[in-house]
Amino acid sequence: MPSKMLQFITLPQVMPDKRTPGERKADFDEIYRPFDDSRAASQASRCEQCGIPFCQIHCPVANNIPDWLMLTAAGRLEEAYGLSSATNNFPEICGRICPQDRLCEGSCVLEQSGHRNVTIGAVEKYITDTAWEKGWVRPPRPLAEKAQSVGIIGSGPAGLAAADQLRTLGYQVHVYERQDRAGGLLIYGIPGFKLDKAVVERRTRLLAEGGVVFHLGFEVGRDASLEELRQRHDAVLIATGVYKARPLEVAGAELDGVHAALDYLIASNKAGLGDSVPAYADGTLNAAGKAVVVIGGGDTAMDCVRTAIRQGAKSVKCLYRRDRANMPGSQREVAHAEEEGVEFVWQAAPEAVLGKGRAQTVRCVKMHLGTADASGRQVPTPVEGSAFEVKADLVIKALGFDPEDVPALFGSPDLAVSRWGTVGVDAVSQSTSLPGVFAAGDIARGASLVVWAIRDGRAAAAAIHDFIQGRAVGAQAS
Repeated sequence: MPSKMLQFITLPQVMPDKRTPGERKADFDEIYRPFDDSRAASQASRCEQCGIPFCQIHCPVANNIPDWLMLTAAGRLEEAYGLSSATNNFPEICGRICPQDRLCEGSCVLEQSGHRNVTIGAVEKYITDTAWEKGWVRPPRPLAEKAQSVGIIGSGPAGLAAADQLRTLGYQVHVYERQDRAGGLLIYGIPGFKLDKAVVERRTRLLAEGGVVFHLGFEVGRDASLEELRQRHDAVLIATGVYKARPLEVAGAELDGVHAALDYLIASNKAGLGDSVPAYADGTLNAAGKAVVVIGGGDTAMDCVRTAIRQGAKSVKCLYRRDRANMPGSQREVAHAEEEGVEFVWQAAPEAVLGKGRAQTVRCVKMHLGTADASGRQVPTPVEGSAFEVKADLVIKALGFDPEDVPALFGSPDLAVSRWGTVGVDAVSQSTSLPGVFAAGDIARGASLVVWAIRDGRAAAAAIHDFIQGRAVGAQAS
């Protein structure tokens, strides 16, 4: 087993074995096979051990990547897991779903020098999956119990990360989740071929074993107001995520057969978990035998096109108004989708959804990428006279997400929101306009990555600890 580092000179980059597209299209299982011990150690030994670790700098949770790669190369896996889990509550999840090509791996010096990056995500997944197999992953066990309690609204990655941190500190942690399973987006939004649901369920079970109390099917605003939760707990964290679909603002968007991405993904995931989903069973939210058009270019759009392939769609097209280089989603996901038979229609935007009562075609127009805007991205403009039509029995709009009206939903009109509708928080303490109430993850940041939500949940837990212990006071949100 290699123990020396800098082996990139003699060892090429090798990813875990990937199942063939034909195999993948037949089920919702994860597409990569596990690394074996020898290959994981060899790939970890390719690390250059940079003096300035750009991989770590570009990781939202600041994982100490070079050190746990070195420990993996030396076969010291329990230590590698200890180091990895010190900065990330769910490394086995991030190893599976983080867009490493845009974060750590994309910043790897080897990638810039032409030697191809270290396969950081695959090694991270290998370390933690091994830790689970060996029994090294244990429930949070505080050194001493505290009398104070914290209520967390939402059990997505931000809420779960905060729950883990706070329970380890000894607080009595109660998580309120409106769905019937804990996990939020991790359970219902991300397809199983990217994140096996058993991986999420074993984490939530572990938290419950450690003393975190889950209140499932509990909707704040219906079963209790935010003010009532404030009376029950010493601090409250809002970590609900953002779920409201951005509208498709073209004629015909209201036709039958046009659906929001999350509605479609939730139906598929619930059906895969064995739930009764009438809209899936009757074909409304099922792509089987249909010509599917997905509008959008982010990771959610990739989840939708790849789900449709597995449901047996007749054809799957993805419309995106920019080119491939300007796509916000992971390039790795795009490549997986192409292998599985998805057709990408680049630089095309919908003008109208056409049909008599229900969608039959999407009229599109070709787009030209013009001068860059303030964000540095080229602005797409329609090309005159370039209209064309695409057959569509099922149109899925994956245009991003906006926050729900949390003050109205929670019966708390004094809760301040930003101009984007997210819950307003102080940038340092993550406290809101209500004393003792904090917010973390997408509901405060806006729609973003799971790893950013984990980072925010950890930061909010530290701020809540300070607040309860009297070392800091919640700042007024701007």
